[in-house]
Amino acid sequence: MYGRLLATLALAAGPAASDPVLSLPIDCELGETCYIQQFVDRDPGAGARDFTCGTLSYDGHKGTDFALPTLRAMQQGVDVRAAAPGIVQGTRNSMPDQLFTSETTAQVDGRECGNGVVLKHEDGWETQYCHMRQGSIRVKSGDVIDVGTVLGQVGLSGKTQFPHLHLSVRKDGQVVDPFDTTGQAQCGQGGDNLWADTPDYVPGALLDVGFAPLVPEYDAILAGDAAQDVLSDQSSGLVLYGLAYGGLKGDVMRIEIVGPDGPFGGQQVELERNRARFFRAYGKRLTAERWPAGTYTGRVSLVRDGQVISQKSTTTTVQ
Repeated sequence: MYGRLLATLALAAGPAASDPVLSLPIDCELGETCYIQQFVDRDPGAGARDFTCGTLSYDGHKGTDFALPTLRAMQQGVDVRAAAPGIVQGTRNSMPDQLFTSETTAQVDGRECGNGVVLKHEDGWETQYCHMRQGSIRVKSGDVIDVGTVLGQVGLSGKTQFPHLHLSVRKDGQVVDPFDTTGQAQCGQGGDNLWADTPDYVPGALLDVGFAPLVPEYDAILAGDAAQDVLSDQSSGLVLYGLAYGGLKGDVMRIEIVGPDGPFGGQQVELERNRARFFRAYGKRLTAERWPAGTYTGRVSLVRDGQVISQKSTTTTVQ
C-alpha cells in the first residue's frame, strides 16, 4: 500500500568497503506492522530536519526510531535483532516499561536509553539499541553476535512516549546517519548509506483505524484497545477514528462511513500544525430508537497537497 507514498529520492550508494552493512534491526514488516517515525536530526542549529530535509525528526535526535502502532503490538512481542555482527559491549534490562512523564524524570535521568544493548563493530563502529522491553534482553557483555541475532524485544523503557526501537549508529563516538553518511544532508539526492536493503522513506501515513461507540480517549487508541468489531444497535454513538503519524500543516484527514443502507456520513479535517502523531474522529449520536443492523464500512485517508498518501479501511457489525 505504500508504493504511492514514497518520497522521490535519488538512489543512494551503499556502504563503503570498510563500513558496516546494516540489516533491519526489528522483526516486523515496515509499512504494515511497524514504521519509521523519526530519523537522525541533520539540522546543525536549533531546528530539525531528516536526511531528505523533511520533518521526520526533532532537534538533537541521534538515531532512527522504528515504531510500533500500538502498545498492544508491543505486548504481543516484537524482536529486536542485531543490525550487524559484533561484540556486546553492555546491556541494561531492569527498567520498567512506562510512558515518560514529568514524574519519571528523576528515575530516567542518565538512563534515557532505557533497557538496551550496545554492540561494538570493526574500525570504531558501534550500534546502540534503546527502549527495549524489561526483562527481554537475551545477550550479555562479551557475547559475539552475528547479524540477525535476537537481542531482545521492543519496549517502552527510558525516555519515550511510544513503543519503539531507537537505533543509534556511531563511528569513533560520533553519531552517523545510516541513511546518509555524508557530513551535510543531501536532501535525499545521493550520498552513501549503510543499509544492505535501504528502507523506504514514508513521509507520513495512517497507523490504525477503527469504529467505536463514542470518540475514544487518545490513550485507548495508542493502547490498541479502542476499536470494536461489533457494536450494539442501541450504542449511544457510532464513530470512526484514524491514527496517523508525520502530519504536516495543511494535511487533511478524510473520514467516510458507509452503512448497510448506503452513505452514513463523513468529514474532512485539516491539520492546523505539524504533528508527529495524531488522531481525528467522526461520527453521529443515536437519535432514533436504534441503528440499522448490518455491516458498516469505514475509510480514512490522509491527503497531502490534494493527493491521497495513505488510506486504511475497516468494518464493524451493528447487531
